[in-house]
Amino acid sequence: MGEEDASLSSYPHTHPVDRPREPAAGDHGPAVEDPKEASGEDRIEGDSSAYRKEERLVGPPSHLPQPQAPPGLTKARSTGPDEERRPIERSVSLNSTAAAVDVSAIGKYLHNRGSVFSAAIAKRISSLKVPPSGDGDCGPNGSVTEFRLSGLKVIVRLKGENERAEAEPEGGEIKGRVSFFSRSGCRDCGAVRSFFREQGLPYVEINVDVFPERQRELVERTGSSALPAIFFNEKLLGGLVALNSLRNSGEFERRLRDMAGVRCPDAAPRVPAYGFDDEEELRGERPDVMVAMARVLRHRLPIQDRITRMKLVRNCFSGSDMVEAIINHLDCGRKKAVEIGKELARKHFIHHVFRENDFEDGNNHFYHFLEHEPVIPKCFNFRGSTNDNEPKPATIVGQRLTKLMTAILEAYASDDRRHLDYGRIGASEEFRSRYVNLVQDLQRVDIFGLSADEKLAFFLNLYNAMVIHAIIRIGQPGVIDRRAFYTDFQYIVGGYPFSLSSIKNGILRSNRRQPYSLVKPFSAGDKRLELASTKVNPLIHFGLCNGTRSSPTVWFFSTEGVEVELRHAAREFFLRGGIEVDLERRVVYLTRIIKWYDADFGEEKDILNWILSYLDATKAGLLTHLLNDGGHINISYQNFDWSPNY
Repeated sequence: MGEEDASLSSYPHTHPVDRPREPAAGDHGPAVEDPKEASGEDRIEGDSSAYRKEERLVGPPSHLPQPQAPPGLTKARSTGPDEERRPIERSVSLNSTAAAVDVSAIGKYLHNRGSVFSAAIAKRISSLKVPPSGDGDCGPNGSVTEFRLSGLKVIVRLKGENERAEAEPEGGEIKGRVSFFSRSGCRDCGAVRSFFREQGLPYVEINVDVFPERQRELVERTGSSALPAIFFNEKLLGGLVALNSLRNSGEFERRLRDMAGVRCPDAAPRVPAYGFDDEEELRGERPDVMVAMARVLRHRLPIQDRITRMKLVRNCFSGSDMVEAIINHLDCGRKKAVEIGKELARKHFIHHVFRENDFEDGNNHFYHFLEHEPVIPKCFNFRGSTNDNEPKPATIVGQRLTKLMTAILEAYASDDRRHLDYGRIGASEEFRSRYVNLVQDLQRVDIFGLSADEKLAFFLNLYNAMVIHAIIRIGQPGVIDRRAFYTDFQYIVGGYPFSLSSIKNGILRSNRRQPYSLVKPFSAGDKRLELASTKVNPLIHFGLCNGTRSSPTVWFFSTEGVEVELRHAAREFFLRGGIEVDLERRVVYLTRIIKWYDADFGEEKDILNWILSYLDATKAGLLTHLLNDGGHINISYQNFDWSPNY
């Protein structure tokens, strides 16, 4: 209720309004004026059930808003002292001194109306053998399953036709909870998940790879670590074998009905809550040894905007200022202070404003803290301040990212991973807590010590995870803002900013220009060039998903098997339409990805020979026939569907 409504409700009867009264039984016209009426006393005429009472109520002060009469009233209310103030006339009950309601009459009326309505429905059902066009639907035997009356849709469900309808309580509300413990990559867990989805059963999945702290609870509840473990409320149902046994015996529906009608008790496995609740992980977090010094310097250094090399540099300080601050704080020599400055730069607490050196003493060298980097507003793994914990090894962070994103896909993507439910991913505890906290660990990891395979898997997985994050945060881009989507959404990784474009074209494509661009991602002096692949692997294009329908399926790769998994991703992509062969017209229809990145694949004839290794037997046979008969082969490129893979 707004303020205006509240002020009006404070004076509900300030100005009485005349209401017409229908003559009751025994009334013979207007009553004779009684002197008692002027004094506000009750006046009873004839039948005691008919009465009038005048109420004199004080109106609101003149400086307050005056209530207005509701619209639609034909008689004006009395507003002035010169006008006749007439009494409020109340409704009366016929022949009743207690104003009682004739419940039996109302019940009889409703019963009669219900009988008429039921008769109309029964008549309609009996008269319909095949529903008229647009007026209903038929079942497999020609029976009517749905039809419409005027303003009403009626659904006919045969007894035993739908066991789920019997299993659910009235109204479709399930009071209990279905939950099961799972692990990423577990085939039995996937079968249980698929069954619940097919049945339309809401469930809570507790993935022990995502929530390792729940492993102990699993053992305590079941006596083992075997997965999956299904629970109806607090009661253990069993694994996949037990589920299939109950389904075959018909016991599953009975247990589901029992569970659905009982509110879930506190003893049931709890729903994963927002935030980190892994005590072992929290105990393992320890501040960086340099964080105390960094915090002191943040308060003591003269951080300000400066002009250097004809450029305005914001929020920076000189090397000499930092050395002096360290000396004053630690009471140490200048050489020791410079070593501490270099260590702070190596751990990415500070950077040179032009990225020219790690750290040097002097008034002509300017630095700023990581949180003051100009690119920080575009970095979506930065939440107000740097992650001051000791950096974890990049391989450990990469493995955790792979497990987490694999679990998210299993829970919120279709079985073939071609369609993702971004809304549920963004609202899930796995993403909004675990993932968002995990990617903060990327800020200061050491990525320059990764091996070739570790680097390949790390950046493939990071690209695919960032695309999902970008779609959740800023949405799927349109034609106009598509380029900005790939360049402006960034992460701070190892102290350096990385966009989707710089990962794909700068790291994975060995610093090659993106299509329709004249500029390389990294300039000659960019330290990120050390991360660029020495040789382009064309298979990377089938491991990168940009969130569209024509892009490859989203995958997350392991360090040990990244090359084999990329080959599998390429075969899967070509199998589902990445190439089509028209033998009669001698035309090969290829994905437009190959046209955009033809520099990575080579000449067209070489491309066709290279693709042969990744085709199924049918397509490989057709393409081999075209390649071996010596005739000309036309290559046409398919249209790219930019619509999102929802």
